Amino acid sequence: MASLPPEPLPAQLGAALEAFRRHIEAERGLSRHTVRAYLGDVTSLLEHAAVAGATAPVDLGIGALRAWLAGQHGNGHSRATLARRAAAVRTFTAFAHARGLLAADPGPLLGMPRIPRRLPEVLRQDQVAAVLDAPSTLMAARPGGTPSRRDAAVVLRDTAIVELLYASGIRVSELCGLDIGDLDAERRTVRVLGKGNRERTVPVGIPAAQAVDAWARSGRPVLVTAASAHALFLGARGKRLDPRTARRVVHARLAAVPGTPDSGPHGLRHAAATHLLEGGADLRSVQEILGHASLTSTQIYTHVTVERLQSAYRQAHPRA
Repeated sequence: MASLPPEPLPAQLGAALEAFRRHIEAERGLSRHTVRAYLGDVTSLLEHAAVAGATAPVDLGIGALRAWLAGQHGNGHSRATLARRAAAVRTFTAFAHARGLLAADPGPLLGMPRIPRRLPEVLRQDQVAAVLDAPSTLMAARPGGTPSRRDAAVVLRDTAIVELLYASGIRVSELCGLDIGDLDAERRTVRVLGKGNRERTVPVGIPAAQAVDAWARSGRPVLVTAASAHALFLGARGKRLDPRTARRVVHARLAAVPGTPDSGPHGLRHAAATHLLEGGADLRSVQEILGHASLTSTQIYTHVTVERLQSAYRQAHPRA
């Protein structure tokens, strides 16, 4: 039997939710993905509160928040999910308090589940080099045959994707959002629109710049259609490349090198940051390259490099 759709929210709660949506979209400039996640979490809270009798934001006390979070825990959600949802709700209650919809903000009283911070698995420099030098899996599937123009174009695109992700450390969503002209071949920099619509300029190396140029000159014209607009990277049908396709490309390239961890596009981002620090880059520069709003997010890579240093010490020093 199909479940019944949820009852509409009481008018004041619905109005508060809509005002919150406009706030995080227009005023805070959060990404579509983040806006969707926040609205889903806050809607869940408001629906739970409405069932318990709440009709307006003023009815949202710490008891309502804790009862909702306990229900989320009872549904079997992970600590990471609970922490994310609690953060979204705290953002909403802070907004409601600032707008005068709540006399006091109960959000800070809502306990945040502690999440063990695990160090990312990082590819070694020799592993990355092997991945970048590995032949395309598409070409490997056609031994002895002459690749079609579309196959050759896709190979150029996939090579440019992997080279650019590692060279720049940008997120896969940022890569898919690039337009023609965002890569300055002369200065070897790429202009990126990151989280919160923050724009930054990131340097890239010669191999990545050459790979992107080869794709733009010889590959992109083969796939381009009327739907391509100004997108730099295109999918098989000529539309802007979807992040899921970019992830499949990276996973396939990693799988082509035996013994390489299947860490995906974010693994190349981790590797870029770690290798920069190992090469002597300062933490602030790496923060700017990665587009981290807080230096705290970048500092995890210092832990990775210290672990590697300790491992090398234990293996090499006679009295380790």
